[in-house]
Amino acid sequence: MSDDSILITGASGFTGQHACRHFLKTDLKVTAVVRNTCLEGLRSVQCDLTDKNAIDRLIKEEQPTYVLHLAGVNAVQTSWENPVSTLEANVLSTVYLLDAIRTTKPSTKVVMVGSALQYDPAKGKPSHPYALSKTMQSQVALHLAELYNLHVVLAKPTNLIGPGNSSGICALLTKHIVDMERNLTSEAFSVSNLQVKRDFLDVRDVVSAYEKLFVTGERTRTYDLATGRLVALQEVVRELETLTEVSHFVVDKKLGENGTVIPMDVSNIKNLGWNPTYSLRQSLEDSLEYYRNLEQA
Repeated sequence: MSDDSILITGASGFTGQHACRHFLKTDLKVTAVVRNTCLEGLRSVQCDLTDKNAIDRLIKEEQPTYVLHLAGVNAVQTSWENPVSTLEANVLSTVYLLDAIRTTKPSTKVVMVGSALQYDPAKGKPSHPYALSKTMQSQVALHLAELYNLHVVLAKPTNLIGPGNSSGICALLTKHIVDMERNLTSEAFSVSNLQVKRDFLDVRDVVSAYEKLFVTGERTRTYDLATGRLVALQEVVRELETLTEVSHFVVDKKLGENGTVIPMDVSNIKNLGWNPTYSLRQSLEDSLEYYRNLEQA
């Protein structure tokens, strides 16, 4: 049995729960770092990551080989309402975590998870406080790693989908379909524009990418994690229509421009031998089944 261990912050979240399940299948000792409720069936440690002393104790006690840093505020609307707490959760927690690693176990390999919504400070400005916080988080992680020779790899995932409780558009659609299947609502789900295109990546694929980054990712390099294919919401709806008997579950408000994003550059991660394995259809089907089973529980 390996003595290597991994700390997963934000372990109770959508990606965090999948990450815990994934790494439990490896030889690593997995510790789920949570703020409040401990996770059943997992070794969990409660820690407020905005408390520097608490993080110092955590790293000293756990002496992790790897840290997957997923914790933080992950909501644009919340960032508008509470910009200070968003910056504390996303930026200060990262500073405290890396400083604890620097002083206790600088050999620890860290995968720092950013966001596709962050921006290049040299070329643009933030569109909301969340983008600002994730950009600052990545910049802080990068520069601290360079200054103190820490092994930090930066990951920038796209829109994640798949089974589990998520606030993403695909999860909202699948949950709404299940509510309609169970006659909990008859109202259609409003979408501002079905022509909007996004890159949707299965959460299980992104977790496998994180493992790849621990093994072969270059320190201080940023890796875009995506499929490389933009999909219109209209295509998502068409796939869902084949997976349910519910009809007319979406109404297109046709508001504004389509807001299509620029495809992410996935060459860095694909050069490491990683490729997504879940199709859009499989991700949507599994998301539907998750909510169907949740309703029955």
